[in-house]
Amino acid sequence: MSKLNQKALSIFALGGVGEIGKNMYVVQYADDIVVIDSGLKFPEEDMLGIDIVIPDITYLEENRDKVRGILITHGHEDHIGGLSYVLKHLNVPVYATKLTLGLIEGKLKEAGILSEAKLNLINNKSEVKLGSMTASFFKTNHSIPDSVGICIETPEGNVVHTGDFKFDQTPVNNSIADLAKMAMIGEKGVVALLSDSTNAERPGYTGSEREVGLAIQDVFHRAKGRIVLATFASNVHRIQQVIDAATLYNRKVTIVGRSMVNVVSVANELGYLNIPEGMLIETEEINKLPAERVVILSTGSQGEPMSALSRMARSNHRKVDILPGDTVILAANPIPGNEKLVARVIDQLYRIGADVVYGRHIHVSGHGSAEELKLMLNLMKPKYFIPIHGEFRMLRRHAQLGEQCGVKSENIFLIDNGDTIEINNGKARYGPKVHSGIVLIDGLGVGDVGNIVLRDRKLLSQDGILVVVVTLSKQDGTIMSGPDIISRGFVYVRESEELLDEANKIVAQTLNRCVEEKVNEWSSLKTNVRDSLGKFLYEQTRRRPMILPIIMEV
Repeated sequence: MSKLNQKALSIFALGGVGEIGKNMYVVQYADDIVVIDSGLKFPEEDMLGIDIVIPDITYLEENRDKVRGILITHGHEDHIGGLSYVLKHLNVPVYATKLTLGLIEGKLKEAGILSEAKLNLINNKSEVKLGSMTASFFKTNHSIPDSVGICIETPEGNVVHTGDFKFDQTPVNNSIADLAKMAMIGEKGVVALLSDSTNAERPGYTGSEREVGLAIQDVFHRAKGRIVLATFASNVHRIQQVIDAATLYNRKVTIVGRSMVNVVSVANELGYLNIPEGMLIETEEINKLPAERVVILSTGSQGEPMSALSRMARSNHRKVDILPGDTVILAANPIPGNEKLVARVIDQLYRIGADVVYGRHIHVSGHGSAEELKLMLNLMKPKYFIPIHGEFRMLRRHAQLGEQCGVKSENIFLIDNGDTIEINNGKARYGPKVHSGIVLIDGLGVGDVGNIVLRDRKLLSQDGILVVVVTLSKQDGTIMSGPDIISRGFVYVRESEELLDEANKIVAQTLNRCVEEKVNEWSSLKTNVRDSLGKFLYEQTRRRPMILPIIMEV
């Protein structure tokens, strides 16, 4: 990788471009680096056993003495979920708003690094000096309170990162986006705009969160039995509207799902939720109340197999069973890729006898649609435009919206993670690529699972494993015992005795041939066994199990 031009302003992403999740953006000028967000994303289907995915921060670690701080736009997992891993390697100051900081503290406490972390509270009036750059903030609307956009003043001009945003004229918390400040930033001049592209393909405007509140109240009005409502744990506005509807219809609320419990606890403690005294009850108490007095607020709106709602739908939740006559509300649309999981949960709920409410009328996005993205472009009036946060088709559509708003096509940069944009003396161009990639988290292992391990897991999941155990004589290499073959996930042993007997003979013949040819290195013996047995099994079954020879000497 080439070194960045120290005399230019460099802008690039280590995550969050061409994908949904693991957002991390970098602004660098001379010897000063500012990082925006530090998120995670959940694994794709072929990442077997992986818990989460975070950006590769090798570039930041190699330049740790230049990193002045991490600025956080809001408290969603795809923007703060990687922070506890990053701070273990890069303990730099973190700047975030009140609710976001509260959620971060919970994560760092769980990771055991809260006491060492350098957390700093900011608001939309704050200014933070970061070496040769200065960051200021402006209020935005999103599906979580305390969201901000960021303006970074650099010697080359102002760089604006919108964060995730929409323009909600009637927000639940009455905190309207700061259009005046955005316009003021635009009037001063914006050299580069990095803007959220998630809903660039969707025409018009995104609906107000209050519309969902009215839809929720309508379901509460019609429901005769218990109500189970699943939504994103971090959607504090949605949670507030559930509590308001429960108050209106004289219902008590219990919270199920670890992440939901954590977010409600932090938001309530910091004053972002208004929960009447006695409204929340323990899960054990729901069976003591009439069905028409109960609301169960749950995680699992994306059909995640281990989430509270999925376990309820399979009737294996420890504390809550879905009963015939319950009304289940999925107050979220499936994230692309989760459609099958969500459909499966809905089907299971219907089998139990629940009434399921789902669809666009019960959810609005936290991201602005095309007209709102145009409004942001017109407010900021950037010289250069870099669409971010979205899959590539969304970035491309956002680039077209930029052209419609007067940004010259040659001033719009479509980038991948690791691509840099250099701005020097007001002129922008593509710069050298920086190291980027992904780090896979599996349990307590960070980055110790790579492509080879994933390949092995995929092979095991497809065709199983055969373990071949054989004992050889130390003197002459002849077979003392075995070969014994153990099959797991390949064939059912009792119904495949002939096949395994023949496989035993193939192994014995191969080892005897090796003895005759004076092949006695263990690695060569294992390779020969693996090759000959693999060829035989493929001819007989058209399967390729993982073959694991274990050879001992006596």
